[in-house]
Amino acid sequence: MRNSLKLALAVLALAACKAAVEAPPPARERKPSMEEKLKKLTPLQHKVTRMCGTEPPFDNEYWDNKRPGIYADVVTGDILFSSLDKFDSGSGWPSFTTPVKPETIEEKKDATLGMERVEVRSRASDSHLGHVFHDGPGPKGLRYCINSAALRFVPFEEMEKEGYAEYLYLFKGTQKN
Repeated sequence: MRNSLKLALAVLALAACKAAVEAPPPARERKPSMEEKLKKLTPLQHKVTRMCGTEPPFDNEYWDNKRPGIYADVVTGDILFSSLDKFDSGSGWPSFTTPVKPETIEEKKDATLGMERVEVRSRASDSHLGHVFHDGPGPKGLRYCINSAALRFVPFEEMEKEGYAEYLYLFKGTQKN
């Protein structure tokens, strides 16, 4: 009887292994292509991010947003700025002292409009975000003046659900548990 039990267990184990080998791999969620992501932009988001446009000051979604959270690239979702680095510059656009991850942005010389400025672009999507100026607060004195239309705001309380749990550390000690 002991041998027949061992044999039965071996047959079951073999059947389980065979089923695991023959089972199709779990379906992976297909990530949208850059083209598909760009098709989802509103006309204003397209004008700002793809055509280097500017939205009106004091008449945009985040210029006066005071909620805690992060600001991501509207195209790729890459984190760009945090509400902890946001300040009221009086310009009418969201302004930040520093990006969360400097490697997510690029700075390029911009000589349009008859003046020299530094354009800020998202490295991953090559989207126009805004400009950086040397008249901001803090030790670096920078003001990243960014178009709301280039951003997606994720409130602190939704960061984990939206896939940004790795950035909750930014708010440690600033939020009530």
